[in-house]
Amino acid sequence: MSDRLDEFGDAAVVLVTFTRPRNLRGFRRQLGLAYPVVTDETRSTYRAYGLGRGSWRRVWGFRAVRGYARLLRRGKWPHFPTGDTLQLGGDFIVDSEGQVAYAHPSTGPDDRPAVDELLAVLRAIR
Repeated sequence: MSDRLDEFGDAAVVLVTFTRPRNLRGFRRQLGLAYPVVTDETRSTYRAYGLGRGSWRRVWGFRAVRGYARLLRRGKWPHFPTGDTLQLGGDFIVDSEGQVAYAHPSTGPDDRPAVDELLAVLRAIR
């Protein structure tokens, strides 16, 4: 997504993580993120958006192993997580009125909407 960030225009793109605040700078640098990253150690935001925990099998099953193998084939060394790997994330678009206009709670680490889908929602609510 970072390579298409300019397509989001004036929309604020923010990543919420539950890492410790002291880890944020390294987290952003390691992932090469050009947008803000904030931390929610208590995971109150995760609960407010209904983001639960995945099963060990879903998070670390065949799909995850296949994803890591794909990275290795491309010559990229994967960044293995060190935190709670069962906490599920999601993608949300909140409109200018503060209402959730789009919600995609992930069912696993590889369950993300396409950037084109997010951009289509943004265009529709503008």
